[in-house]
Amino acid sequence: MKLGIVGSGVIVKDFLNITSHLQEIELTAICGTKATEEEANELSSKHGIKHVFLDYNDFLKSEIDTVYVAVPNNLHYKFTKLALEAGNNVIVEKPFTSNYKEALILSELAKEKKLFLFEATTTLYLPNYKKIQELLPTLGNIKIVQCNYSQYSRRYNSFKEGNVLPAFDPQFSGGALMDLNIYNIHYVVGLFGRPKNIEYFPNMERGVDTSGILILEYETFKCVCIGAKDCKSPIANNIQGDEGCIHQTSSANICKGFEVIMNDGTHSIINENNYDHRMIYEFLEFTEMMNNHRLEKCYQLLEHSLAVSEVQTIARNKAGIVFQADIEIN
Repeated sequence: MKLGIVGSGVIVKDFLNITSHLQEIELTAICGTKATEEEANELSSKHGIKHVFLDYNDFLKSEIDTVYVAVPNNLHYKFTKLALEAGNNVIVEKPFTSNYKEALILSELAKEKKLFLFEATTTLYLPNYKKIQELLPTLGNIKIVQCNYSQYSRRYNSFKEGNVLPAFDPQFSGGALMDLNIYNIHYVVGLFGRPKNIEYFPNMERGVDTSGILILEYETFKCVCIGAKDCKSPIANNIQGDEGCIHQTSSANICKGFEVIMNDGTHSIINENNYDHRMIYEFLEFTEMMNNHRLEKCYQLLEHSLAVSEVQTIARNKAGIVFQADIEIN
């Protein structure tokens, strides 16, 4: 994989710190802007990235074959679409797009061109998450699912003072649903599929949800997903069946070890994650699929991303949360 990175923010730096584990990825190029030129040059020098670009079109015409899109949420669609149109495979950071319409367009374009398109959401690729999928039947009939990812954001202090940064800006497709609760949606939809009904009850400030409670209704059970950037609480995921439960005290995107507590009194602690860093597993799988031309598997994962995008879009629509991207796509 000849990888080109667009963006130079926190997630890019996080990714570059794990590249020693990704021997089949060649760091070919990084693309920034005039404002981030110095930072892009520093990353290039530190991590041995061959080329630095400040023009995205020139970047797309270079020797790269795969683009890692790690720009603000509202730009995911535009940058991914241009990359696909140029014939590149794409790995795009979560959230996949601002809305479901954008997600559908990108999905159809990737399939039309027979290109790989992945959403970089770590949850699905973690061994602990796969183990939870395997153990679900042992819990009996699922009754209640709870996921709480509440993490007070330092940016919220600035937000309260009137300085609206992208994480809290509806123009940038920000908010708690798109930043934190989106991980809970991936966790739940990956285990149980699309819900039959979706309701979202946000705490709103300046047109954006700073926290909120998402209710997902399935045929035989109810699910509550909480995401908060304006307050905090212990993070936990609980899957409750009539024969036992799974209890986890890490966020859905990290998915550390978990407890299985059965009604018959048996109890076990499971941890099958071997790497400390959450991003290693997903990039190893992306590379394996691309090397072995496993487009069918890629498109199965793409269907999952579409389902998650549909859930967040319905949730926002019902709560009256409108992004600039929603207006533009219409």
